[in-house]
Amino acid sequence: MRVDKFLWCVRYFKTRSIATNACKQGKVKVDGANVKPSKEVFPNDKLTIRKNQIDYQIEVLDLPPSRVGAKLVNLYIIDVTPKEAFEKLELLKYSKDYYRKKGTGRPTKKDRRDIDDWFENTDPNPDEKDKEA
Repeated sequence: MRVDKFLWCVRYFKTRSIATNACKQGKVKVDGANVKPSKEVFPNDKLTIRKNQIDYQIEVLDLPPSRVGAKLVNLYIIDVTPKEAFEKLELLKYSKDYYRKKGTGRPTKKDRRDIDDWFENTDPNPDEKDKEA
C-alpha cells in the first residue's frame, strides 16, 4: 500500500491529498529515509511523521483494506512516539501563549493590565520603601 494512502487510512491525515503533500515536503520518513507518496509500506516498517511540530513515530502492524474507523486504528499501527515530544509541545504552547508582533496596533485591555501589573510588581528602589516605614 502507498504510504500516503496508508497514512490517510489510519487517520493521521484528514485527506489523502494532505498526506501526499506531507510526503512531498519531506515530513514523512520510512525507516529514517524521506519518501515519495508512492513508496510502498509493509508490516514492521517504522514511520516518522512530522505533524503539528511533533515527530510522531509509528510502527506498521498490518495494512488496512480501506480507511478504518478511529476505534480500529490500533489494529494496524503502534504509536511509539516518546512522551518528551508531547511535553515539548506543551512548553512551546506556553511560551507562545500570548504573542503579538511589534507594531501590530495599539495594546489591548489585557496588554494594558499586564503592563500595569508588571509596573506595580517591580519596584525600582526597594530600599526607599523600608526607610519610609
